[in-house]
Amino acid sequence: MSILEVTGLHVRYGGVVAVRGIDLSLELGRIEVILGANGAGKTSSLRAISGQLRQEAGKIIWDGTDISRWPSYKVARAGLVLVPEGRKVFAPLSVHENLLLGGYVKHAESQRDRLLKEVLELFPILGQRSRQPAGLLSGGEQQMLALGRAMMSAPKVILMDEPSMGLAPVVVDAVMDAIADISSTGIGVLMVEQNAMAALRVARSAVVMERGHLTLTGSATEMRRHPDVVKAFLGDRAGK
Repeated sequence: MSILEVTGLHVRYGGVVAVRGIDLSLELGRIEVILGANGAGKTSSLRAISGQLRQEAGKIIWDGTDISRWPSYKVARAGLVLVPEGRKVFAPLSVHENLLLGGYVKHAESQRDRLLKEVLELFPILGQRSRQPAGLLSGGEQQMLALGRAMMSAPKVILMDEPSMGLAPVVVDAVMDAIADISSTGIGVLMVEQNAMAALRVARSAVVMERGHLTLTGSATEMRRHPDVVKAFLGDRAGK
């Protein structure tokens, strides 16, 4: 059963329609990836689902409740958390302080020690860097910190916007493996990602967005073999 159901989502910026009536759903413990070129409406979709952007039309149903008009802080408190593009860590604060900020929501406070232990087990480098300013971390380490900070809120679903952006290939693999590990704990992941090869390696299913519309849906296996996906996103890497 899906914990997140999005139906007929429309998002507009002034006179420009960014998202045109898309439907999405996500189950706990499942990774779904949204593929598409720049300007396809992927980030706008995540921002609307997370409450950071007001949709023009459509419904967002979270665990049976309509949250379409909820503010972002209330959405996050309910267990639906966004990891934004570019990581957005608090550079002057230490790694440890960044992680603690992720656990501010009331339902996570009593679990803080357990959650912190789980995050540091998943990302040991964060424990080694715990007293360092977050701004001094490498790009890959900052991405791990952003994921760890999201996990500190005890989420049921994490929305991830371009988690591999700007990372070296070997680091991309490590981040995707970490996302798979997060999903294996029962957390659902809805991920926007331009690195289709990396994302489809860990995802269960995928959709393709073009100009605000969903044009393809299917399992990750089907997407890796679909000629349109191969041509647009995989190219010579398909089948490797």
